[in-house]
Amino acid sequence: MARTASLSGFPEWLPQERLVELHVLDTLRKTFELHGFSSIETRAVETVGQLLRKGEIDKEVYGLSRLQDDEGEASRSTTTDKADKADPNALALHFDLTVPFARYVVENAGYLAFPFRRYQIQKVWRGERPQEGRAREFTQADIDVVGDGELPFRYDVEIALVIAEALSALPIPDFRLRINNRKLAEGFYRGIGLTDTAGVLRSIDKLEKIGEGKVAELLKSELGASDEQAALALKLATIRTEDTSFVDQVRALGVTHDLLEEGLSELQQVIEAAVQRAPGKVVADLSIARGLDYYTGTVVETVLVGHEQLGSICSGGRYDALASKGNRKFPGVGLSIGVTRLVSRILSQELATATRAVPTAVLVALNNDDSWSAAQDVAAQLRGRGIATEVAAKAEKFGKQIKFADRRGIPFVWFTDDDGKHQVKDIRSGAQVDADPASWSPSEEDLHVRVITA
Repeated sequence: MARTASLSGFPEWLPQERLVELHVLDTLRKTFELHGFSSIETRAVETVGQLLRKGEIDKEVYGLSRLQDDEGEASRSTTTDKADKADPNALALHFDLTVPFARYVVENAGYLAFPFRRYQIQKVWRGERPQEGRAREFTQADIDVVGDGELPFRYDVEIALVIAEALSALPIPDFRLRINNRKLAEGFYRGIGLTDTAGVLRSIDKLEKIGEGKVAELLKSELGASDEQAALALKLATIRTEDTSFVDQVRALGVTHDLLEEGLSELQQVIEAAVQRAPGKVVADLSIARGLDYYTGTVVETVLVGHEQLGSICSGGRYDALASKGNRKFPGVGLSIGVTRLVSRILSQELATATRAVPTAVLVALNNDDSWSAAQDVAAQLRGRGIATEVAAKAEKFGKQIKFADRRGIPFVWFTDDDGKHQVKDIRSGAQVDADPASWSPSEEDLHVRVITA
């Protein structure tokens, strides 16, 4: 990146960097809409009780000290201490988009057609230690499909394929969707006698951070696992295949359980479809656990090949009980792309760049101050045909106006003489030709800012 933000953890992009981010966002949006996902936006604020009702993640939540409600009365003050987090009515900024989306579905169920397909691109806030790839304010891009009462498993397959297509269209290195199934893991743990499956999953989720030895110690000291149980749990986590051969490897461990068989079948379906429709992009990785408790089936984490230290750039999975209203359940499956994490790596590694720093393609020069109105007429004609145009601010010497365009990154300067004759100059090559504002157009490559890979 060109500079360091003055407030750590809250990134701000320079104009040319923002153009790269917009390219990423536009590409994701177009891909999601091609697959029939509708855009929504949820409020930035939720109650602490809503945010923390599934999984212990309160260390990441930013509480609000004051917020005016609709009646103009201040809500009760909240801070980040334990007392306030124990108050379910305290207000906080959302730390992801899935939990607010579940609330949105419940509240708007009567207005939605199920299965409901949505995408959502918004900022979220999380109490991270700032570093590349981890910010306190960042943008996520989510897609989810939610059903009413039931949701066919085929959507687990479809979500993975849509994300693989979306990521393939971005100016990023090769990537891998690492996929597991919580039913597979939980059934295996139960089959070897470990009943606190959520605890085992949380320990396995730390495998890449602390290593096998320390995970084994956690399993034994905190969950009461024997040496044999810990060894089997770790053996399961080491299985990783690019095809469905993981099924035989799991069964070779000699563990049986109905839930294990269900998870094996589901993961096999995902991998079979991926091998056919997104070859080389998806692997079965049985170390993937996902720390949040609301996941119930398919779980996904995605890494950039050669940039694994950046962490997951896209994660999520299946949740069957996150959204509910009485006896009515709204099971869903979704994935979330860390847009800010991706953009920060694209910029820091110079993986892609914008062809110019501004959208403007043409600067209309001024002969004198009295020519401003005529210059605006020319600009209006060009804009009417989709050519981004601005008018010079002052009638300086043409050399200075050309230098201004060069500093801005504007490729063309438009001149109109006192007789009404028009010419346009490509300041990169120096070529200057006669032009008609009613018909002239730059080349397709110069018409819009493009983001190109390095």
